[in-house]
Amino acid sequence: MDAYRSVPSSAFVAVIFFSFIALSFLPQTAHAITRHYKFDIKLHNVTRLCRTKSIVSVNGQFPGPRIVAREGDRLLIKVVNHVQNNITIHWHGVRQFRSGWADGPAYITQCPIQTGQSYVYNFTIDGQRGTAWWHAHISWLRSTLYGPIIILPKRGVPYPFSKPYKEIPIILGDWYNADPEAIIKRALQTGGGPNVSDAYTINGLTGPLYDCSANDTFRLKVKPGKTYLLRIINAALNAELFFGIANHTLTVVEADIVYVKPFGTKIVFLSPGQTTNVLLETKSDYPNAEFSMIAQPYVAGHAPFDNSSVAGLGTSPCEESNKTCQGPFGPRTRYAASVNNVSFTMPKTSILQSHFLGQPRGVYTPDFPTNPENPFNYTGTPPDNTMVSNGTKVVVLPFNTSVELIMQDTSILGADTHPLHLHGYNFFVVGQGLGNFDPKKDPASFNLVDPVERNTVGVPVAGWVAVRFLANNPGAYLHIYVHSYIILKF
Repeated sequence: MDAYRSVPSSAFVAVIFFSFIALSFLPQTAHAITRHYKFDIKLHNVTRLCRTKSIVSVNGQFPGPRIVAREGDRLLIKVVNHVQNNITIHWHGVRQFRSGWADGPAYITQCPIQTGQSYVYNFTIDGQRGTAWWHAHISWLRSTLYGPIIILPKRGVPYPFSKPYKEIPIILGDWYNADPEAIIKRALQTGGGPNVSDAYTINGLTGPLYDCSANDTFRLKVKPGKTYLLRIINAALNAELFFGIANHTLTVVEADIVYVKPFGTKIVFLSPGQTTNVLLETKSDYPNAEFSMIAQPYVAGHAPFDNSSVAGLGTSPCEESNKTCQGPFGPRTRYAASVNNVSFTMPKTSILQSHFLGQPRGVYTPDFPTNPENPFNYTGTPPDNTMVSNGTKVVVLPFNTSVELIMQDTSILGADTHPLHLHGYNFFVVGQGLGNFDPKKDPASFNLVDPVERNTVGVPVAGWVAVRFLANNPGAYLHIYVHSYIILKF
């Protein structure tokens, strides 16, 4: 993937049936308060697809426990690590104003929580209400370590739509029969693509389209003629997902913790990491009826990735001692993701810590190229040289800088879609298109009147997306999903 910056295999996820009965409620609080949670990271056995395996989870739950707060509340979440893996937790979508230490990406804002150790995440929900989510932010542990964050408006502040009868989190995920950590470890060793997931899930259940899964189906019981708020989260590792309910129209009212102009749709599309709130009005004249609720992945990539969320694919050479490489050009190369031809190298010291202590030397360099160094026809014939460079490079932005970021998909080793998530910030999606971005012509079509505001967006296959944001939240924040670069803001 190439970036510009200017400054001033499974066919279906799962099936859900719902019939007309009652549901649970969300807890209510009186005023802005401090809420305490404890996350015990442990192993527990889960059976899916005829197999029982031990997974890393929080408090023995899969998906993990929901966090409920109101706008203005302070959260103190103690995470205790009882497993052999290093752990960090990211609070996806929470802006972390003046609390960058709590953002969670390993080696970016904190060192991982080691076995037998604990860490207290301390942050306040400031100026946000809606649906966020939390997940592990180290390696592939987020395949099982995730859960919803429900941010209610302040007491006495109504929704900008009619109050729903009930609110239900709907978490879309995926399931691996093998250990996801072993899958990504082998992929990194060989330089080949990681195996695809064995199934997709809704609220942790695979549904009746898979073997041995007739009883592993999430069933949503509702009353006729009522309006339900579905808080939909795409927690799948890599897959973009379509979501819909048979014979029903959904009214979208929020995306990525931001209210939107309500609109009706039969299908909702979510990139990995995105959240969308929709209103579901149940049928009033279908007693004892059941309707399928289903999601289906969008697959575009040509490389052996499960619609991978990596950036533009290139190659890097294998070490002489590595006899297992399985890259696209034989045993001497490996796949490598890059932005502006830089493949991010994870440091061994937290970037935020090294900056705070004034000791960046040997940890990161502030020389990430803000424009492609060697422009080419990004969506046409790929260049002869597919090799990428490596480094822990950051972009340094002065406080309150206005930033425009153009993310351009490339077809170096096959065009693909790329989820773009910006930690610590929301951004406005001002434009997108297919083919190569034209800096002379395309800005004329930007929507500068009422662009959608998000924290996660998908870069189209063989296309581009333009976003703008104001760098007014100091800290070190991760950009994109994996094999990415860092934006460092002061």
